[in-house]
Amino acid sequence: MSSPFMDSIRRVLRTHHYSYRTEQAYLHWVKRYIIYHNKKHPHDMGAAEVAVFLTHLANDRKVVAATQNQALNALNFLYTKVLDKPIGQLHGVIRAKQSKRLPVVLTRQEVTSLLEHLEGIYIPIASVMYGSGLRLMECLRLRIKDLDFESQTITVRSGKGDKDRVTILPGRLIESLRHQADHIRLLHEQDMNQGHGSVAMPYSLARKYPNAQYELAWKFLFPARGLSRDPRTAIVRRHHIHQSNVQSAIKSAVRKAQINKLASSHTLRHSFATHLLEDGYDIRTVQELLGHSDVRTTQIYTHVMNKGANAVRSPLDR
Repeated sequence: MSSPFMDSIRRVLRTHHYSYRTEQAYLHWVKRYIIYHNKKHPHDMGAAEVAVFLTHLANDRKVVAATQNQALNALNFLYTKVLDKPIGQLHGVIRAKQSKRLPVVLTRQEVTSLLEHLEGIYIPIASVMYGSGLRLMECLRLRIKDLDFESQTITVRSGKGDKDRVTILPGRLIESLRHQADHIRLLHEQDMNQGHGSVAMPYSLARKYPNAQYELAWKFLFPARGLSRDPRTAIVRRHHIHQSNVQSAIKSAVRKAQINKLASSHTLRHSFATHLLEDGYDIRTVQELLGHSDVRTTQIYTHVMNKGANAVRSPLDR
């Protein structure tokens, strides 16, 4: 749905520095909201219509709580930031049920087998996600400057909740990541010679530091194979590798390794946390490395450690 109204929402989203993925998600929910109410203009609707739509998502579409919350956030942004008409208290909304599922965790042997069945650039990507506990997009958005080989740390910029944090850089990855940085240096020189040497910069840094976009330090650690056109600026340059390529590679490796679990890229992060706890690291340390705001989020990994349910020893094993 392309219209002056949708374009106005897009402009406000970019003014507030929302990521491109969030921008696309919010526009999607506004579009669905409008279509659900027979293309009635949001300005002529309010809390009642929002409540009906959210209930529809839970009852009819059977969405999970996170999806319903994202739709609510999108509509709240629409009414608060774009229309200057806060929706206020919502009444009668049927909330989607919060899923209570344990994370899928691989054994150490399964992680090794998965990595052995990956090829090329996907090996260091998966290794960083497991070895440092990064989310997929946190890993793909890493820049060369975010790696400190001397202190063996990785700085995650603008992670979930727009928070920065520092996590560990495994010593076993230093050599391969140095080679990766050398490869990017050559790629950077090639792109510069072809007139496509800039890189997408976060927020307003491109205006504040206009030359930084041409610096090697700001280049993505895991760049795409080819150039592409930036959907926001229309500038042709090299972005990071697309997340769908990584997800497909990991899914294929899981199948080839004959791992009979519903493992995904995020499973590597789950495995990182669980294996640290199994090694005796305290939960607060693991919480900081993962970037969890609440330790209760981290505590879920204590239920999937290789020590039985809740670390209880079965009487049959005595």
